[in-house]
Amino acid sequence: MPRTADHTARRAQIAEALVHVAARDGLHAVSMRSVAAEAGVSLRLVQYYFHTKTGLLIGALHHLEQQSHQRWTERLRGLPDPPPPRAFAEAFLAEALPTDESSRAFHLVGTSYSMLARTDPELAAHPFTAGIDRLEDQLAEALARARNHGDLAPGVDPQLEATRLVMIVNGLGTSILAGHHTTDYAHEVLHDHLDHVFPSTTS
Repeated sequence: MPRTADHTARRAQIAEALVHVAARDGLHAVSMRSVAAEAGVSLRLVQYYFHTKTGLLIGALHHLEQQSHQRWTERLRGLPDPPPPRAFAEAFLAEALPTDESSRAFHLVGTSYSMLARTDPELAAHPFTAGIDRLEDQLAEALARARNHGDLAPGVDPQLEATRLVMIVNGLGTSILAGHHTTDYAHEVLHDHLDHVFPSTTS
């Protein structure tokens, strides 16, 4: 019988194939057959691991979540616990922008999932679709710490600013994907904004 590690690797292979199809052709182009072809496996194998298309979509969500958690952990590695608020905000913003093939696929597919979840109760129930709320809460906590230490600009509300940062980075991410702005320009915009939010840490 195949080892658990073999099953895990196979599921990850199939989930990654779905991400490739969705990033290249759109989530509407995803089917169990197209994912099987992309992964170089049989349709029967895809059906064995995920049973239905919805099961396949949810499996890919788990895969994307794991990848995002790994990248986020890497970005925070070496920072104090808890990390300085501005460093935390910069790490979040850098992770949220589609700056390479992996983050571009994550942004494209994640946005597509969020839209699909509006009409699919099973996808809507998945924690991935609530990820933006968790990020806002984490940013708000970091901003509240900065306010308590006098590092936040006067009048800045941590919760409102957290929402603003998420919206800014989402808009810039879409602009990058559409080719309207470069990643360098997006980083320049974000760092300029953070200089106003954290005036005491401006270098």
